[in-house]
Amino acid sequence: MTMNAGNRELLDLVSFDANGLVAAVAQQHDTGEVLMLAWMNRAALEETLATGRVCYFSRSRGKLWRKGETSGQVQHLKELRVDCDGDAVLVLVDQTGVACHTGRRSCFYRAARPGGVETVLEVETDPEKLYGSKG
Repeated sequence: MTMNAGNRELLDLVSFDANGLVAAVAQQHDTGEVLMLAWMNRAALEETLATGRVCYFSRSRGKLWRKGETSGQVQHLKELRVDCDGDAVLVLVDQTGVACHTGRRSCFYRAARPGGVETVLEVETDPEKLYGSKG
């Protein structure tokens, strides 16, 4: 993907917050599975649209974070959408491996049940193998 007129127009629709960030929901493009929520600044959005490899902004590290740069669990962009208010983006991706740093396919692995919170997705990949430490 390149920064064409459509990509530039889409970027202009995004309303970044006071910190220059927008919420980004990553969803598997073919199954609809919601994988994670992260943050993007303008530079992350531009890089994602230009390269087709998803890039986020790490609030804890204060820098761009290219998904999979450490773990190898890369997200390839299929489509990027902006919501009606411009304050969130939907990143439709082709996820390689797991999306969550805990080694699960999705970060949304806990659910409210009548008896309490239940883990509904098991660990698929040991986080230590992905990152060299526990997730």
